[in-house]
Amino acid sequence: MMKMLFPLTLLFGFIGTAQAFDGDAEAGKAKSAVCAACHSADGNSAVDMYPKIAGQHAPYIYKQLRDYKGGMESGGKQGRSNNIMFGMVAALSDQDMKDLAAYFSSQKMKPGTTAENVIERGGQLYRGGDAERGIAACIACHGPRGNGSDLSGFPKISFQHANYLKTTLQEFREGKRANDLNGMMQDIARKLTDEDIETLSQYLGGLH
Repeated sequence: MMKMLFPLTLLFGFIGTAQAFDGDAEAGKAKSAVCAACHSADGNSAVDMYPKIAGQHAPYIYKQLRDYKGGMESGGKQGRSNNIMFGMVAALSDQDMKDLAAYFSSQKMKPGTTAENVIERGGQLYRGGDAERGIAACIACHGPRGNGSDLSGFPKISFQHANYLKTTLQEFREGKRANDLNGMMQDIARKLTDEDIETLSQYLGGLH
């Protein structure tokens, strides 16, 4: 089966092109206390409904914070919507967001695990997609180890909590999240079955 190498982002969205980034990790650490309640002090959240942000690409984290702020300021009509995050970003300046992104990016994401029963099918979807259903191969943008690309704006998705990934894919599929470029992830997610989403989410936890 021919691999479909369309752009695909399975976690937060898409930046498109690299952006100049001048965040200060030390300053970000000093500002990160409020983030720790959900994401933990080092960005490795203990609760699986909240994403691990340790080791995530700094420009990507910065974009998500900006999108949350855009969502807050537009009443959810633009950017990204989440009432908890609206409260978190309300008082953040642009430099605050860059500093926080730099700090959490400098941390190391803790690995997860992959259940034996999803390795075969998960690997097929991740590495080859499904041409008959128009499902792109995740590997095209996120790479063989799921590390994404800092320069291209594709997020790291390996080692992420399965529950968070599952919710994210469902939100894209249902149109509840729309900060992806040209509706790219919404289009892909609409082609995924519940079983596909469950399998990919479980598979990515231990991808390395």
